[in-house]
Amino acid sequence: MTESQTFKTNISSEHRLFDLHLRETLQYRDLILLFVKRDFVALYKQTILGPAWAIIQPLMTTVVFTIIFGRLARLTTLDTAGDFVLPGFLFYMSGNICWTYFSTTLDATSKTFLNNRATMGKVYYPRLVSPIATALSGMIAFAIQFVLFLCIWLCYVLRGGTSISVTPMLLMAPLCVLQLIVLSVGCGIIISSATTKYRDLAMAVGFGIQLWQYGSPIAYGLQLVPEKWMGLYMLNPMTPILTTFRCAMFGFGYFNLGYYLLGWVVSLALFFLGLILFSRIERTFMDTI
Repeated sequence: MTESQTFKTNISSEHRLFDLHLRETLQYRDLILLFVKRDFVALYKQTILGPAWAIIQPLMTTVVFTIIFGRLARLTTLDTAGDFVLPGFLFYMSGNICWTYFSTTLDATSKTFLNNRATMGKVYYPRLVSPIATALSGMIAFAIQFVLFLCIWLCYVLRGGTSISVTPMLLMAPLCVLQLIVLSVGCGIIISSATTKYRDLAMAVGFGIQLWQYGSPIAYGLQLVPEKWMGLYMLNPMTPILTTFRCAMFGFGYFNLGYYLLGWVVSLALFFLGLILFSRIERTFMDTI
C-alpha cells in the first residue's frame, strides 16, 4: 500500500480573478533579495566609477536644470505665492531624485516579461517577484541619492539665509517615497502585461516618460500653472507626490490634502489594476512573447 503524498506547492494556471498569490510571493523573499543583488550588481558591473554613478547622475542633471531652467529661462521654483527664499539647486535636486527613481523603476518594470522570459520559461517562481525586486534594487540608488540630498539640505539649514525649516510635515516624506514605489510598480506592470501582445507599447515607453516629466512640476514650481488648470493638472499623480515631498523637506510650499488623497487613490487604482492584469497575463505570456 502506497503512502499518500502531500505537496506544499500546487502549480496551476487556473485561479480566480483576484487570486494574486501575494502570500506565495512573500515566501520567495530570499529569491527577491537575490534578484535585488543581481540587478544592482549588473547595473554597475564593468564600470569604472561603479555605484558613484548614482551620485554623479542626479548632480549633473541638477546642475543642468539649475543653469537652463533657473538661470536662463528663469522659471519660478515656488509652489505657493510668498516671499520665500529657496535655493534653486535644492529645488531641482528634490524633483530629480524622485523622478529618476520613478522613471527608471517604471521603465525596468515594464520590461519584466521581455527581460526575464528565459528564466521564467525554465523555472517556476511567482512572477511578481521580478517587479518587486526591480523596485527594491532601484531603492538602493534612491537611498544613496537621498542621503546626498540630505547632506546638501542640512548645509543650507545650518548656514541659514533661506526659508527652509524643519516642521512636522517632514514626516510626510516617507509616505511620498512609498507612493512613488506603488505608482511606478503599478504603471510598470500594466505596461509589461500589455507589451506581451503589443510590442509597439514597449517602444513608446521612453517617449511617454519624457512627456510625463514635462507634465510634472520638476523643472518649475506650481506657481507657473494657471489656477483654472490646477484641478486637471493635479490628476497627474506625480504632481501631489512632488509638491508634498518638497513641502515636507523645505517646511513650506503647496499641500492640499484632497489632491494628495486623490493622488493616492489614482496610484492604488493603477497598482491593483496592474496586479490583476499581471496575474492574468503571467499564465499565458510564454505563448505570446
